[in-house]
Amino acid sequence: MSAILETSELPAVFDGVKLAAVAAVLYVIVRCLNLKSPTAPPELIYQDSALARFLLKSCPLLTKEYIPPLIWGKSGHIQTALYGKMGRVRSPHPYGLRKYLTMPDGATATFDLFEPCSEHCTGDDVTMVICPGIANHSEKQYIRTFVDYAQKNGYRCAVLNHLGALPNIELTSPRMFTYGCTWEFGAMVNSIKKTYPQTQLVVVGFSLGGNIVCKYLGENQANQERVLCCVSVCQGYSALRAQETFMQWDHCRRFYNFLMADNMKKIILSHRQVLFGDNVKKPQSLLDADLGKLYTATSLMQIDDNIMRKFHGYSSLKEYYEEESCLQYLHRIYVPLLLVNAADDPLVHESLLSIPRALSEKRENVMHVLPLHGGHLGFFEGSVLFPEPLTWMDKLVVQYSNAICQWEKTKPHCSDSEQAVSGQE
Repeated sequence: MSAILETSELPAVFDGVKLAAVAAVLYVIVRCLNLKSPTAPPELIYQDSALARFLLKSCPLLTKEYIPPLIWGKSGHIQTALYGKMGRVRSPHPYGLRKYLTMPDGATATFDLFEPCSEHCTGDDVTMVICPGIANHSEKQYIRTFVDYAQKNGYRCAVLNHLGALPNIELTSPRMFTYGCTWEFGAMVNSIKKTYPQTQLVVVGFSLGGNIVCKYLGENQANQERVLCCVSVCQGYSALRAQETFMQWDHCRRFYNFLMADNMKKIILSHRQVLFGDNVKKPQSLLDADLGKLYTATSLMQIDDNIMRKFHGYSSLKEYYEEESCLQYLHRIYVPLLLVNAADDPLVHESLLSIPRALSEKRENVMHVLPLHGGHLGFFEGSVLFPEPLTWMDKLVVQYSNAICQWEKTKPHCSDSEQAVSGQE
C-alpha cells in the first residue's frame, strides 16, 4: 500500500520541480531582459531659457516616451550587441563621393560626401559634418542609415573615415586615428567650408566621435564659425575617468573592453608594415613600441599605452587620456550643444554622466538627454520583436538640427561678442 502511495506522489514531485525550473528561467529572462523597467520620456537636464523652451516645443521626441521593442529593447546589452553585430536592419545604401586630403605629416585623410535628396525645411544650405565611433567609417550600417535619413531631410552630409579604419585604404604615414586627435576632422570641416562658402554646419559625433567633435569645437573659437549646433551621442567625456570603470566586470564592461581591444589589434596589425616596418621613417616615440605586448593585450588601455599614445608623443597614458579628452574643452563651446546618453549604456559608467549633467545645469546652450533605454548607439524602436530600420537616435538628431536651424531664423539677432557672453553665463 505504501509503495502505491509513493509512486503516486512521484509525478507530483516532478511537476513541482518542473514548475520551479520554469519559474527560475522566467525570472532570469525577466531580469536579463529588464522587462519590468518602465518606458518613460527621456530625462532632460537644461537651464530654463528661450532656446530651451523653443526646443521643447519644436522637438516632440524630447518629451515623448521612447518605446523600445517590447521583448528585448529594455536590455542595454542586447541593444548594444545588435548595434555592434548588425548596425541597423535593412540599411540603405546612399551614394557618396570619396574625398582625399593630404595632411602635413603625409597622412591621407578621407571622407565621404553625400548631397541632399530634398530641400531643407528652412530653404538654407546646411551640411552635417559627422564623426563616427571608434574604428568606424562611412560604410558602417548605422552611419548609412543616419546619412540616408539626413539626406531626405535636406542635409548634405560629410562623414569622416577614421585614419586606418577603412580596410581598402592604406596608410601613407606611420599614424592612425586616436581617441581625441582632431586633425582629420578639422581638415574635413575646412574643406567643406571652402567648397561650400554659403553652407552652415551641424556637427555630429557618435561615441568616440562625440569626444572628437566636442574637443575640436572647444580647441579654438574659430572652429565654431558657421556652426549652428553640435550633437554628441553616447560618448564618455573623460577617458581618464573611464579607464578604471572599463576594467570592472559589472555590466560586462571588462568583456566589452576585451572585444574592442581585439578589434583594435586587428586594425593595427593590418597596417603593421606602414606603422612598424624597418624601411619606414617612424617618430622617435614609436621606436619602442612592442608588438609582442600588442599581441597579448586584452584591454584598450594596454594598447593605448603601448601604441596609441606614442603616435603623438605622449609620455604617459595619463597624459594621453587627459589631453585627448574633451572634458577640458566643453565649457568653451558656445553653440547649442546636445549631449545624448542612455542610462543603460553598458560602456559608459553612470559616474561619467555627472559631467554632462553638471555642464547642462550651468550653461544655457547645453541640454543633456538621458533616456532609460537604448544601450550604446542602439536606440532601436519597434513593436514586439523586430526593430524598425530607423532609430530614435536618428530621428532625434535630425529633429534637433531642424529646430536649431529654425531657431537661427527666428531668434533676436545679437553680436558675436554678446553671444559669447551669453554662453559663458
